[in-house]
Amino acid sequence: MIDFRYHLVSLISVFLALAVGIALGAGPLEQSIGDTLTGQVEQLRTEKDELRVELDRTLAELGHAETAVDEMAPAMLADVLGERRVAVIEVADVQPEVLEAVVSRVEQAGGTVTGAVQVTEAWTDPAQQSFRQQIAGTLLEYLDPVPADDAGTGVELAEALVQSLTTADPASPDSRAETSELVVDVLVEAELITLDGEITGPADAVVVLGGPTVSIDEVEQAEAALESAPAEEAAEETERAELMLASALEISRAAQTRSVGAVVAGGALSDVSLVQRIRQDADAVAELTTVDGVQSVSGQVAVPLALSARIAGTVGHYGPGAGATDAMPPRVVLPTIERLASAPEDTGAEDEGSEEQEAEG
Repeated sequence: MIDFRYHLVSLISVFLALAVGIALGAGPLEQSIGDTLTGQVEQLRTEKDELRVELDRTLAELGHAETAVDEMAPAMLADVLGERRVAVIEVADVQPEVLEAVVSRVEQAGGTVTGAVQVTEAWTDPAQQSFRQQIAGTLLEYLDPVPADDAGTGVELAEALVQSLTTADPASPDSRAETSELVVDVLVEAELITLDGEITGPADAVVVLGGPTVSIDEVEQAEAALESAPAEEAAEETERAELMLASALEISRAAQTRSVGAVVAGGALSDVSLVQRIRQDADAVAELTTVDGVQSVSGQVAVPLALSARIAGTVGHYGPGAGATDAMPPRVVLPTIERLASAPEDTGAEDEGSEEQEAEG
């Protein structure tokens, strides 16, 4: 049976052990422990300095590589788009300088950007689901083809947006159809999209720009903020991001179906980016062309190259990110497009623009 003497002996043993430890630490082991800790600190400081030097060297090499790509871009991009008209649809967060750079590279490739459209948060806001259903129902009568009855509101809105950017007036291929202008007006009025300038004409092809196209530091800050947020708030933010990704995928599929070719471009810094979501989807990866790292010069140059290859019939995934099939797209020079007004139905003639869409889409 354990008695008072047992507890007393145990306490004495504990205090003796503490006394011995203090004595050794202050005496014969003091120098040894201090030397060990000092050595470890010095080693960590040295490793940090070496990593900083290695990082600076890598960044310098990357800068040289980006400069080289920028200098070669005019030769790489010359005439590859053959005067195709391109619409840009922005989903998620896209920095203005990234949009400006992509537009510049499309023009450098012999293309023309007919307009840039930004999808707003209202496109996926759960609180506005009923409102979006009403808008989609209103727009269905202006769509041709009309989505299937069970397509869902997201698909209907995606079709409305893409068709409004790509549908030309049958009698005047350089002008947008009257219904296209009406659909855009409704989407803007409903605050589902915003326009970056005017839409100057119907697009032949589409570039979908999706985030993140931001720096690593910005991604890490956003992730840290999400981790520190209350559980309910974090869950809502995650749900909102998932809804936006699903809608962006619907828009991307509509863009490929209703144009001669589409490219989805975005950052390579997050597994939840639109590009990575497509590359993880067995059906989407076989249908849609993607470019990651679009915040870099090489990624921006890759966008029109990938677009010309997709119009020619090649599906690919380009950049440094996971799931990429090649670092850069092949150089495919498209013949200059010739657009003709649709002939009357009884002549049997066909619109050349339609022929290209069937052959190259």
